[in-house]
This record gives sequence, structure tokens and C-alpha cells, in this order.
Amino acid sequence: MPLFHSWSSIPLIAALSALAIVQQSSPSNTLAQGEQPAESRAAPQPAASSAWRKLATERYPGKQDDIFFLDGATGWYVNGAGKIFKTTDGGERWVEKLHKPGTYFRCITFLDAQNGFAGNIGPGYFPNVSDATPLYRTADGGESWSAVESIEGAPVVGLCALEVVREPFINAGVLDSRARVVAVGRVGGPAVFLWSDDLGATWKQRSLSDSAAMAFDVHFLDWKRGFIAAGTDANVALSNALILATEDGGETWKPMYRSTRPFELTWKISFPTRETGYVTVQSYDPDPSASKRFVAKTTDGGKSWSELPLVDDAKVRAFGVGFVDERRGWVGAMPGGFETDDGGASWKRVEMGAAVNKVRIVRTPDGRTLGFAIGVEVHRLELPAAGSK
Repeated sequence: MPLFHSWSSIPLIAALSALAIVQQSSPSNTLAQGEQPAESRAAPQPAASSAWRKLATERYPGKQDDIFFLDGATGWYVNGAGKIFKTTDGGERWVEKLHKPGTYFRCITFLDAQNGFAGNIGPGYFPNVSDATPLYRTADGGESWSAVESIEGAPVVGLCALEVVREPFINAGVLDSRARVVAVGRVGGPAVFLWSDDLGATWKQRSLSDSAAMAFDVHFLDWKRGFIAAGTDANVALSNALILATEDGGETWKPMYRSTRPFELTWKISFPTRETGYVTVQSYDPDPSASKRFVAKTTDGGKSWSELPLVDDAKVRAFGVGFVDERRGWVGAMPGGFETDDGGASWKRVEMGAAVNKVRIVRTPDGRTLGFAIGVEVHRLELPAAGSK
């Protein structure tokens, strides 16, 4: 018997992802069955300190998953309609660069202004997703995209997160930097870690089946030390929220945090410093009395984690997280977001859009800090340069 078998019995699934998107078909027996458009839920009242501004983007009826900016001007975002958009003016105007029906773009990242990658969730999880290619790349700034066909090993089913890891090294007596591209997937399983050390020309993979059933986000502090947000079981009723860590570049992974409650996953990761990091913890528990929501935090570089109360509200489901420093940050959620300025000791509701799945923090050459949040819509935050009034 499937875990979820009627629309009325699954309030816990109201916002995992954009099933209401362009995929107009009967619900499937997956974690996202019965998902409703995020915009159908009422947003909380904005906090007085809110500075997020909604950008003009193409209307989308569900949660969009990733956005990436190289600098304050040039960026891209993707969604489950198989679309990739680009801006060159900080998000004021967006131009569609790709529309590939049957593809569910879940994540995107760029090495530089020309070379980037976009991950597809793959078939077998959401209805009407037929594209079995897990990864695409561009070499012309997103003007054109082609399938990556150089992943070693068994076919990869789908991806949920991409990241470029940069590390300085001595190259023939000169300080240089090298880049590694990493990826993980997927929601619903199977869990896999991918990496490329040649700027995306070839890819290797490692199954995470001995450590996790699902993988949602990845972040590396350097070439060796990294973390994956995961879940312990593909059946969400049996899943605990899980954070995996590696100290050898992804060869081996071990659990560093595991929640004690069922119906939980970890979702997104933010490390504003090497020592301080935050991970959102999602609950899909249908019991309305299981209403407490948490964020996991580390202050020792991921060696240990504690749970911070986010809110006591059964309607809330946390998604994205982004911090500008150890103390100030945001959590995107359904029905709306949260902000803290004391390192997560307290939170207040803030208007930053519904179902924000990814929060990107961008530092500009002139000292400004920008935030970009993508969910049902795209929002932008601009913080003044240090010392300015």
C-alpha cells in the first residue's frame, strides 16, 4: 500500500516541490503526492526589517528550485518546466535561454561566465518528467546546453544540488587556484555523489547507499572537507534527518547528525564561515501535534551539531537557508520565510516569497552583499557595504 493514498490525508506533502507546475496529471505515489501550488497558501506578515524585493519573472505555479549568480549582475535560474533563464542586470530582466519539456531542472552552477552545469531530477519521481539525462553543460554562458555523457559507472538517476569548490594551491611556484565541481541526488533516491576535477570534462561517482537513501544538498569547505544534507530512508515515514561528512574529498562519508524523529529530512546547507554552518530540517509528520520545527547548527566546522528551534507551527516546512555571517541569515519556508540576527537563537517571520528553496549570497567587488531567493517567485536583497550609511 502506498504511504500516501488520498489528497485529504497528506497535508505534510503540501510543498515538497512543484507538482502543480507544468505537470498536469494525476498524483503519483511519491513523497510529493498531493502537492499543492505554493501560492495557494497564505504568506505571513512581513517583518519590519524585511528588505527582500520581488523581481519580475515568468509566472510559475509551484516551487522553483535553484538560482546562481556569478556577481551582482550575471545570474541564471532553473525550474521544473525544463526552463533556464538568464539575467545580466542583477535580476531586473530575465531572458529564457532553454525550454526543454520533460526535463525537471533542479540545480545550476557556473565555473565562470561561460562554463556552467544544470542538473535534472530525472524520471520516476514526478509525473511527466521523461528526460533521463541527469546533467547538462554550457560553454557559452547558457546560450546553448548539451548533455553530459562522461559520467563513469552506472547510470545516474537524477540530481538535486551542484557546487563549485575552489581551493588555492602552488602551481610551479605561483599561487593559483583549482576548481572541483560536485553534485548529489536525489529526492526519492537513490543517493549518489558526483565530482569532476577537470572542469566538467569527465565525472566520477560514488553511491551513498551505505550511508543515506536520499541526498538533497552538498557543500565543501575545501577540497577534502564536505557535507551532504540527506535522509535515512526513501520512505519518508521512516526517515530521519541526516547530515553526512567527509574528510577525504568524498571517498568516505559518515553521519555527523541524525534526528530522532520520523518523517524528517535535511534539505539545504549554508556555511557563512568555515566553523559556523546551518542546515534546514524538514518535517512531513502528519500529526498536527508534531509541530516543532528546527534548524541544525554547527560552530566547530561540522564536527558536532545542535538543534535550534525555528518555530512551533505544524503548517511550516523549511526549505532554503542562507547566512551572510555567523549571526544574520534567512530560512525559506512554506508558507513564508524567517530571519535571524542572533545566530538562530531567535527567529521572526519575514516576507521573502513562498517556498524559497535556495538562498544565494553574493559579494560584489564594491563591498555590497546581495541575496537572491528563489521559490514560487524570485526575490532580491541588497545590504549596504560595510561602513556606509
